[in-house]
Parts: sequence; structure tokens; C-alpha cells
Amino acid sequence: MTFLTIIPASRNLDRSPKDISNSRAFYPAVGLLLGLLLLGVEEGSSRLFSEQLTAAFLVAVMVIATRALHLDGLMDVCDGVFGGFTPERRLEIMRDSRVGAFGVAGGVTILLLKYGALVALLALPEPGKEWALLLFPALSRWTMVVLLGAFPYVRTQGLGSPFHQGEHGEGGIRIATTVAGISALAASFLLGGFTGLGIFFGAVALAWCMGWAMAKALGGLTGDTYGTTNEVIETAVIIAATALAAQEWLEPLPELLDRF
Repeated sequence: MTFLTIIPASRNLDRSPKDISNSRAFYPAVGLLLGLLLLGVEEGSSRLFSEQLTAAFLVAVMVIATRALHLDGLMDVCDGVFGGFTPERRLEIMRDSRVGAFGVAGGVTILLLKYGALVALLALPEPGKEWALLLFPALSRWTMVVLLGAFPYVRTQGLGSPFHQGEHGEGGIRIATTVAGISALAASFLLGGFTGLGIFFGAVALAWCMGWAMAKALGGLTGDTYGTTNEVIETAVIIAATALAAQEWLEPLPELLDRF
């Protein structure tokens, strides 16, 4: 919670690199808690304001609650990947604290897409929007766990380096990844039924393709690429959930079972 959000849940604890690495087990759970926060904001704002303003509040809450950690990674990756021509030069650009034109364009684009998708989702008369608000933060954080295990880390020091230090032991990493995967899969099925499962596997496939492309461009992944994946998967899941909820296909498992 402390690593992924502004909530100081463990400020006074001594966190070792192994603890940080194994914390990946709880990434989907942190996403669900963020989803509950969004659901509360939506419930309160929708009683007073339009869908457009409520959607803007939701986007702002996600940026503030995560201290723009993932958005910053997206902007750095856009600057590096599109501004350099070799892996070394791209990594050098990504280390620069200044934001370039590609980074600004990427950040504005993802925020606009997320805002537009949320407006469309909140405007739906059919049930399903509340499940989407819970689901998309959990799945996006699960896909970061997928990339942590699927691709090499390119830097010797960085925000993501504690997740790739060999002394942690492969057994603990596998257990943490399994816990994260089971919780994300269970959340997808319980919140979205069989449609939720489809979104789950679609998010994993998209994240893997992004990881492959970024690893090819950079020679491996960095902490910024994990943040980029989170931002893109969040937006993609909202868009997919909106389209599916409009067809009344996105519904939680208990309601799905009631039909039979």
C-alpha cells in the first residue's frame, strides 16, 4: 500500500528488498482497495454532479492516490522510446527528470482516453459500472506482476531493482506471483463472471505484448515500463468494460447464477 499509493500504511516499518519484492502478492488487493475508493467517490459525486465532472474527479483521485507514480513512468517511457534510437540513448533519456514533448503527448493522451472512457461508463443506464470501477485497478496492477516475472530488468539500480535481486529466492517470488494471480483471477470472475475472465486474459495478453515491445526497445524493462503498463491496461480495461456493460454482459457471478 505504501509503495503503490500515498497511504502511509507502513511508514515506521523496516522494509527490506525481499519484503518489497514479495509485496507483489498484494498488488491486485491494493487495486481493489483503490477501486473501493473510486466507488465511494462516484457514489457521492454522482448525487451532486454530472457524469463529466464525476469522471474528472475519478481521474484526479487516481493520479493523487498513486502520487502520479505510474503516469510519470508512462511519460518517461514515451520520451525515451520515441526520442532515442538506441537502447542506451533511450534509457539515458528516461533517466532525465525533465519531461519532453513525447512525454507530455503521452500523458495527455492517456488521461483524455481514461476520462472519455469513464464518462461513457458512468453514462450507462445498465448495471455493471460499479463492477468495472472495482475491477480495472486490480487487473492493471496484476499485469505489472506479470511483467515482473516475464521479462528481465535492464538497470542495476532503480525503483524496480528490489524485485529482481537474486538473493530473494525463486520460491518466494513464485508464491507471491501465484497469490497475486489467484486473487486477480478470482476478483475478475466474482465481479464480472465469464466476461470478467475474458477481460482478465485479454489484459494479460496486452500487457505481455507491451512488455515484449518495450523490452525489445530498451534491452529489458525498468520501473517506468511497469508504470506505463499499469496506465495503458487501466484505460484498456475501462474501455472494454464499458463496451461489454453496455451489452449487459458484465455482471458479477452471483447475479449471473441467479439467471439460472
